[in-house]
Amino acid sequence: MSADETETPWPIRILHLHSSFSLGGKEARAVRLMNLMGDRAHHTILSAMPDALGAREAIDPGIAVDFPKDAPPLHGKPSLARYRKLADYMTRFELVLSYNWGAMDGVMARRLHVSRLWHSMPELIHHEDGFNEDESVRRNRKRNLFRRVGLRTAQSVIVPSTLLERIAADEWGAGAKVRLVRNGIDVAAYAGAPSVPIPGFERCAGEVVIGTVAGLRKVKDLPRLVRAVATLPLHVRLVIVGEGPERAAIAAEAAACGMAERLVMPGFMAEPARWIGHFDLLALSSLSEQAPIAVIEAMAAGLPVVSPAVGDVAAMVSDANRPFVAADEDAFRAALARMAENAVLRAEVGAANRRVAAERFDESNMVGAYEKLYARALEGYGPFSGGWVGFD
Repeated sequence: MSADETETPWPIRILHLHSSFSLGGKEARAVRLMNLMGDRAHHTILSAMPDALGAREAIDPGIAVDFPKDAPPLHGKPSLARYRKLADYMTRFELVLSYNWGAMDGVMARRLHVSRLWHSMPELIHHEDGFNEDESVRRNRKRNLFRRVGLRTAQSVIVPSTLLERIAADEWGAGAKVRLVRNGIDVAAYAGAPSVPIPGFERCAGEVVIGTVAGLRKVKDLPRLVRAVATLPLHVRLVIVGEGPERAAIAAEAAACGMAERLVMPGFMAEPARWIGHFDLLALSSLSEQAPIAVIEAMAAGLPVVSPAVGDVAAMVSDANRPFVAADEDAFRAALARMAENAVLRAEVGAANRRVAAERFDESNMVGAYEKLYARALEGYGPFSGGWVGFD
């Protein structure tokens, strides 16, 4: 920004480019940061899936936010004309934040037109949180090339896991632009007993409740979790909190396994600190993860975690929990069975997880890191000329 713009008043204008704005881990984090900015920023949100806007419900009522209908589309066949319109649209803002592969057209639009619009083009920070099932094992070569080219003019690439840090640096050529910022939550908020019910769920005496919190997408492989729970005793129930396109497939798997009566799917629920304590343990079944916020939430609530060995999960949980991060399908089912049958073990592992959550994953660390990165991108712009974003 030019020197004569240094007196620009609040609020700053931030453009968010999302692959989807259905509430999942990345959306929950983005919304939390938006809420902390308060009246210091005016947010505009574009989603590559225009109807996937479920996370808007989690935005505080006092936050200034737009979901424009007349903005250039973030999705569609790549074209120079669409990229030009996207780049021109970005010049209305002081900062652009992009999220995951679905927003890469916006990243590329800026890359192609930053020299033409150098005097008015804001900085861009890209956030990458993981992959869908089509890149869960091996990245797509064409997408990697696209990322290499597009990310060249991003100021930084923020990732939540050491695995993604390596991929972004080596496979995408982001190198020194990569910043590892671990996810965090308000750990203290999870200390109390649950204060709201889970719709459709009422605990019976002697039950063990296995829960998970996830977008209902193929990469989460929730039918796999259904099949595993179906092999456990009848007093073990499964609660899957989340919404998404795989809901019918999950329900069909439960019916096929004869455990439809033991499955509860209440849909999306905000404020997990108020209800995750209904679970006795958290289970993941994903094909790909990085640093799942649901794991941190479970740890803060004093729950043990059973998961495949994906992403940074093994490094996130306590030493006591690490044997329950399973290397293969047989080990996953065995870990689930052992944890479900032993209440004392659940309590011991859960207590260890809570201590680790408080030490490593409190949101103050995450917020401070984002604050510094956003301030750097806004250096020289009026309210941030002193290098301070000003989260509450």
